[in-house]
Amino acid sequence: MAKDSDNAGIEQLLETPDLADALESDRFKQFLDHVPVAIAVSELHPAERITYANLEFERLTGQSAALIEGKSWDALPSHVTADDGRALREAVVAGDDYLGTFTIADAETTITVDAWSTMIQGDDGSALFRLVALAEVRPREDSADLEQRLRNSDTLLRELQHRVKNNLQMITALIRLEARNLPDDATERRFDRLAGRIDALALLYRSLSDEGVGESIDLGIYLSEIASSVMRAHAVEGIHLDLQIDTWPVSVNVAMPAGLVVNELLTNALKHAFAGRDGGTITLHSIVDDTGCRVVVADDGIGLAEGVTWPKAGKLGALIAQSLRQNAKARIEIESAPGAGMRVTIFFARADAAPTEG
Repeated sequence: MAKDSDNAGIEQLLETPDLADALESDRFKQFLDHVPVAIAVSELHPAERITYANLEFERLTGQSAALIEGKSWDALPSHVTADDGRALREAVVAGDDYLGTFTIADAETTITVDAWSTMIQGDDGSALFRLVALAEVRPREDSADLEQRLRNSDTLLRELQHRVKNNLQMITALIRLEARNLPDDATERRFDRLAGRIDALALLYRSLSDEGVGESIDLGIYLSEIASSVMRAHAVEGIHLDLQIDTWPVSVNVAMPAGLVVNELLTNALKHAFAGRDGGTITLHSIVDDTGCRVVVADDGIGLAEGVTWPKAGKLGALIAQSLRQNAKARIEIESAPGAGMRVTIFFARADAAPTEG
């Protein structure tokens, strides 16, 4: 009986435009090939087999996707090993979340990577796919104060592993939600939006990887980097950015959803706020005072149409905004009227957004 139920679930999955269908799309593969993390995906049913590996995965492992697709994780090269002798191909199926640090060595080069594995679940909570990600660990050029760094290394490594694991979970959620119900005639715009979200997380990942980073991310610097990235990606003649930023350290759990919300709002403004107009101004202010920080994203465009709200219930933007409210107890105010532009104000109290100490 259970077997029949499993088969029915598999048939339903195969008939649903989901991640498996998206991975058959050349556009989706081209997008994943530019994600700044090495990614390989396997289907779990009816038997686990690798269905996709991106270009970064090929580069790091030195093995082409053609050689491993359709095979089990045993097809991964045996020379990808941890200090304790574990091979990556064995660790993948034996664990979940953070797998450890592995060395990829051949006759010419030696690369060190951190490895993660996470399950992608269906709507009923059952595991459908396994996603494996590798991130190259680059050596530090500055070796000053090595003794102190060694004393702190265990704590810092655990912190970084936890943060990157959270980022990876967010990335897999974004990919799955965006790939869902993907029509055959989908345009590049959906992947542009997804790429923007991944870019925002990549900026955060780079900040976490910088030397000396402890418990905090400078929200002002992070938001200005996101604004620069969005403006470059969606440059529109006649649209100007009014940027005013105060530096302010916040916890990583605040910076991540804040960056995604700002990325979403800036992208929306560039794509929709000035339809039928020659241009205008987009505002991004992040101003700090004794009470906390106010982040304002606004435009002088056409505003939301009558009856339209942001964020729209059930959409990813609403989930990100809710995460911001939960992680930082943020207050979000939206003002808009047809022909009068849109203004979103996000307020963080100092105590609620402060980095965790200790």
